[in-house]
Amino acid sequence: MKPTKGLVLIAALGVGCVSDSTYKQEEQNADALAAQNATYKQLDTQLQSEVKADQVQIQQLKDQLKVTIVNQILFPEGGWELNRAGEQTLEKLVPTLKTLKGERIEVNGYTDNVPIGPELKSRFPSNWELSTARATDVVRYLVSKGVDPKLLSATGFGDTQPVASNDTPQGRAKNRRIELVLKSTGS
Repeated sequence: MKPTKGLVLIAALGVGCVSDSTYKQEEQNADALAAQNATYKQLDTQLQSEVKADQVQIQQLKDQLKVTIVNQILFPEGGWELNRAGEQTLEKLVPTLKTLKGERIEVNGYTDNVPIGPELKSRFPSNWELSTARATDVVRYLVSKGVDPKLLSATGFGDTQPVASNDTPQGRAKNRRIELVLKSTGS
């Protein structure tokens, strides 16, 4: 069960007298949590079919939401430019992302540890550059759809932060991903 604004304030008051600044801080925290809950529900509804197909994961963490999208629906194999399915998936996020205030949207790109093939080697010396190009293309697309560019950043992590073993095709597929991390600017 997620705490509501009223419960947080009652809990803060229940432990004794609190200063006005502490009360205001608790109220701001409760407001931020309520906003995060609303954003989570919107994203979950908008991406329902992708979540059911295990192509998207939405996680609510302390002070942030993380939307993880598997590469196979965003980019062609070995590619760095969004395909039509990727654009359609991101399009579902746009209405919510356009309404965000006081948050950052970090777009992070990740790859598996398989070295870049010869056809991409001239453009991308390593997986690091490939992951950065993918994250940047997602940011470019979101901006083209009206998401405030001041809220966005793009970072590539290459194969440095795997979420699964690179020893299996399934593990490598999980490691090739884009994460959109929505963070309150107060965190």
